Amino acid sequence: MNALIQTIAIAAIPVIFAITLHEVAHGYVARYFGDPTAWQQGRITLNPLPNIDPVGTVLIPLAVLLVSAGNFVFGYTNVPVDYTRLRQPKKDMLWVAVAGPAANLVMACFWALMFKLSWYLTDFFAVPLARMGEVGIKINCLFMVLNLLPLLPLDGGRIAVSLLPNRLAWQVARIEPWGFPILLLLLFTGILGSILNPLVLFSASAIETIFGLY
Repeated sequence: MNALIQTIAIAAIPVIFAITLHEVAHGYVARYFGDPTAWQQGRITLNPLPNIDPVGTVLIPLAVLLVSAGNFVFGYTNVPVDYTRLRQPKKDMLWVAVAGPAANLVMACFWALMFKLSWYLTDFFAVPLARMGEVGIKINCLFMVLNLLPLLPLDGGRIAVSLLPNRLAWQVARIEPWGFPILLLLLFTGILGSILNPLVLFSASAIETIFGLY
């Protein structure tokens, strides 16, 4: 039980920021391309508190984290994007969708720096910071890779809809209501893990190599 509490305490900050700043990036880029919805609601902020959804940002990630034994996590927040308000919805959707995974890449690099910083601190601060940095790298690489899967409502699905010809894009968009059940099915059958794990490992290893962590 103590180990579980310690794991949750270490993972809480990286997970919450991975989810909330991912969505804030969507809202920020959406505003740039004509949709002020998130900005009007005060959701475009580095403070995660206004964007935390008790279910999507806390309960669902915690439940998935426990079920997957710490190998997987996902969630959502209260940052809204109205794609119909974009100046060129189909074209601009691409940049709004890319913003989320890009934010996770930046955060993974940030946590890599925090991990390296831990080398120069005393053990009292170094150990928790190093563990938090390790979790931050893995969680953000996971969020980046997961969201790039070409399945709506994930960002990869929106990227596909933006790039595909109108006829094919419409057919892909019809799958969106089934996207979340499909994702859960892939998760609990182990298929999702077999797809994501090599890509997450590669991404995390690349970042660790770039920052000279190992």
